[in-house]
Amino acid sequence: MLLDVLNYAGIVVFAASGATVGVRKDFDLWGIVTVGVLTGVGGGILRDVLLGLTPPASVQNWTPVLVALLASLLAFFFHPAFSQLRRTILVLDAFGMGLFATTGAVIALDVHASPFAATLVGLLTAIGGGILRDVLANDVPLLLQPADLYAVPAALGATVVAVGSTNTDVPHWVWLIVGSVLATGLRLAGLAFKWRLPTAPRRRS
Repeated sequence: MLLDVLNYAGIVVFAASGATVGVRKDFDLWGIVTVGVLTGVGGGILRDVLLGLTPPASVQNWTPVLVALLASLLAFFFHPAFSQLRRTILVLDAFGMGLFATTGAVIALDVHASPFAATLVGLLTAIGGGILRDVLANDVPLLLQPADLYAVPAALGATVVAVGSTNTDVPHWVWLIVGSVLATGLRLAGLAFKWRLPTAPRRRS
């Protein structure tokens, strides 16, 4: 039950972030909803394909698409209430990333994936929808922007779930919460304090 709630929460925040990008890009209603829905369910589709769960739950069951659609419509109609679209997108994306990283790892463990595989699946679940959103909006994906920690928090959150769930007797739901808070918190802290990974040194001319 908790896994379903967190998964739908991730769909909501990712879909809202995708729709908000569409608003910022001056897309029409169809474009905004399309970007929102694909952002919301894209990571889950990638997760299920990697795990051999076909057809993916996001297209087999109408509920994920409906949830993403409703979140996109809310963003479409109420976006004037978002005082700073860029900040809103980044905050929503951080929560969606954390939730998808951990739920993706748990779902992988439930189908008997190894902890390493579960970590990778959680990471790809977290970044898949955001990459799809940014590509559709013709933006450089947040994953690749040098000023942002993105994949690292997702990988850490998924690792906490995968390692903790397989090596301790602590229930899955505890590791879900811990991993989600860690991934989201590290992402938000990175944004607030401008933490970044090193880039390659430039050649001197």
